[in-house]
Amino acid sequence: MKFVVLLGDGMADVPIEELGGLTPLQKASTPNMDKLAQEGIIGMARTVPKGFPPGSDVANLSILGYNPADCYTGRAPLEAASIGVELEEGDIAYRCNLVTLKNDDSKVSMDDYSSGHITTPEATELILALKTELESENIKFYPGVSYRHLMVWKGGADDVECTPPHDIIGQGVDKHLPSGNKAAFLIDLMRRSEKILANHPVNKERIKNSKKPATSIWLWGQGRKPQLSTYKEKYGLKGALISAVDLTKGLGIYAGFEIPEVPGVTGWLDTNYSGKADYALNTLKKNDFVYIHVESPDEAGHSGDYKNKLQAIEDFDRLVVGPVMKGLEERFGEYRILLMPDHATPIKIRTHTAEPVPFVVYDSRKKQNNEGVSYSEAIAERKDIMVVEAGYRLMDYLIKEVLI
Repeated sequence: MKFVVLLGDGMADVPIEELGGLTPLQKASTPNMDKLAQEGIIGMARTVPKGFPPGSDVANLSILGYNPADCYTGRAPLEAASIGVELEEGDIAYRCNLVTLKNDDSKVSMDDYSSGHITTPEATELILALKTELESENIKFYPGVSYRHLMVWKGGADDVECTPPHDIIGQGVDKHLPSGNKAAFLIDLMRRSEKILANHPVNKERIKNSKKPATSIWLWGQGRKPQLSTYKEKYGLKGALISAVDLTKGLGIYAGFEIPEVPGVTGWLDTNYSGKADYALNTLKKNDFVYIHVESPDEAGHSGDYKNKLQAIEDFDRLVVGPVMKGLEERFGEYRILLMPDHATPIKIRTHTAEPVPFVVYDSRKKQNNEGVSYSEAIAERKDIMVVEAGYRLMDYLIKEVLI
């Protein structure tokens, strides 16, 4: 038996006026996801426990079968694992975004949380410049992918209030700067980064080409090294995880998964969808389980552009879901699929929300007959669905066919 998770990050949404009152999932052409919904067990799952922030870290922990209440420490430690940074006792990892801040009428606002989806080579140059100028015995910077990077603060504070930059697009940043224990130190680093980035050749070239410059770092998502059991210990399975995002790769590393490096993956609309499908199928030759994470619907939600989100969802369906379904049938015969988003990222508000999300559990041996059903948030309106209030239990159902 093979187990596959098809995860479209942030796919869920709310009705949009420009789409005739439909959500992007309802409007998009998704014949492959619809087939899974028509022949699988459909339901709604709460992936973000009440009292937790609706981040991809918490939601993906839940989907993987880990109770966030038992093991969640923050986002950045997971990203540290992905890029090979071993956190020691007392180390606090911070997510370090390269962002575009805008000065307008004496107010500084968050113009872009991703510096216009800056490329990894450009961003690496900028992070290396920051390393030269800002690093010390206790502060270290590590380059990641695109706008997503890491700072480690030895002996630092994790009881600081920090705001994700994608939550405050278009808003003034002053009231969202870090606050609490030793926050002034973090603010000073952010301010100093602005002076270094302002005159960097990479930014000058981006401005020349009408692209958004990276004007500052933004620190958030802090935490200490978490303690997670591996999938071999938890389920007796060997697994792999396919993703462009350090956060989910880090989760996979803590779960003991193989992390194939798929060429051309970006986390945006230009990502190598087909490569993800191919690598996932190939890794199942030696693994029992594969988790395929596609970031582009979430990024499209943050962009506030419903056309981008429609494209991301349709590309996910056509280039990942369809080929994986076909490959599983041709190569393996018996398999179970879990299809879902980790959370909603509504176009209207351009950030994550915590409401339950639709899922499908498809079993190649036991096909259901949900005639006329399509895969969307409208599943919640049906009375014949499975409701999983503790989302971390859904993985037990996929693998063990029981809600523990």
